[in-house]
Amino acid sequence: MSEPLSDVDVRVLGSLIEKEQTTPEYYPLSLNALVNACNQASNRDPVVKYDEATVTRSIDALRQRGLIRATRGIDARVMKYAHRVDDVMGLNIREIAVLCVLMLRGAQTPGELRIRTARIESFDDLGEVETTLHALMVREMVMQLPRQPGQKELRYAHLLAGEINVAAHAEPTPTGVKPGSADRLSALERTVDELRSELSAMRAELEEFRRQFE
Repeated sequence: MSEPLSDVDVRVLGSLIEKEQTTPEYYPLSLNALVNACNQASNRDPVVKYDEATVTRSIDALRQRGLIRATRGIDARVMKYAHRVDDVMGLNIREIAVLCVLMLRGAQTPGELRIRTARIESFDDLGEVETTLHALMVREMVMQLPRQPGQKELRYAHLLAGEINVAAHAEPTPTGVKPGSADRLSALERTVDELRSELSAMRAELEEFRRQFE
């Protein structure tokens, strides 16, 4: 990309990508629905509180770059918005899925990406995730973060908002855990808890989104 996106642009664009795949019956999104999608508490890191003016400015900026298109709703009164990432950036659905999760949830491991992209596109194994990450790295849209002490898996982050402050993505080694040690049972328990949280969040998100149209 010629110029980096702002953090708001990344959240707006990522939210449109996500909703196109997870709630296609409500896509494209109205301004109100897009604000709620940006601000939802589930599947977001960090959680934000954007107002309509902030999202509108981002929409205008993204439209100028051709990344968003506007269309009228069925009643021709409400303007709705859709992304054009696949057309403009020339990405396939797997690349879009990985990029979307990185945009909405920050740096991720391949294992986390495999779980969290399932709502958009499924990967059969970690090798497929890593192949997709490599393709995005070649295009300079994603970078691999340095391995942190005590971590077994590498993490990846998107570059759509420009260069990354690697130090800001460092995760401290848990108290009492020696660097390089691996508590496999704890890791497994965290994975199970995360899967349960993901399922609950998906259910809550769908109900929340449906209520917007009641």
